[in-house]
Amino acid sequence: MRHVNLLIISLLTFQLSFSQINEIGIFAGGSNFIGDVGATDYISPNQAAFGAIYKWNRSARHSYRISMIFTELEGIDLNSDDLRRQQRGYSFNNSMFEVSAGMEFTFMDFNLHNGKPVATPYLYTGLSIARHDNYFFFNDVQTSENSKSWAYGIPMVLGFKMRLIDNFILGMEVGARYTFSDEIDGSEPDADFRQQFRFGNINNNDWYTFTGITLTYTFGQNPCYCIE
Repeated sequence: MRHVNLLIISLLTFQLSFSQINEIGIFAGGSNFIGDVGATDYISPNQAAFGAIYKWNRSARHSYRISMIFTELEGIDLNSDDLRRQQRGYSFNNSMFEVSAGMEFTFMDFNLHNGKPVATPYLYTGLSIARHDNYFFFNDVQTSENSKSWAYGIPMVLGFKMRLIDNFILGMEVGARYTFSDEIDGSEPDADFRQQFRFGNINNNDWYTFTGITLTYTFGQNPCYCIE
């Protein structure tokens, strides 16, 4: 009977050693757009971005993650290094709400249970979906189609995070989103009857990036590594 009890305790201890820790918090930073209108700098935030983030730390090396971020993407041809865009002089603003879900991988063990200082670079990828307004350019002016669309994409994020104090985790990250849409900047009108207003490189889809910080609070049952 004593051996059975020890076996049960060992199994419970093994299971608890992999118990999840939850993180919930905020994202704050900036966004920039890369497409057929505006500058083509990959990391050049020009509009505020903010949102919420949740993580389920499945192990010390990977987490399931979901985020919701709001921003207003902006593109201004006059800010481009391309002389042709400067001469064209288009500009646009587009409100966007993104939901992203996927998996975060750490380069080193990120064990929140031992109370020691911990920090690591990380990668995140998954799927994203962003709600945006539809526009086209008429007489060189951004003109609303009075409709909205969803832009599906793939997030590619590189970041660094560390335990700040107690249960708070501070992260800094840069994340590009490759989308399967060319409609965000108005170069590809959503309505078929407005296709005569399309312009730009029809073989390249839109990109946008988020650059900023995350501040999350961890909670949940800590594992027990000892047997009394």
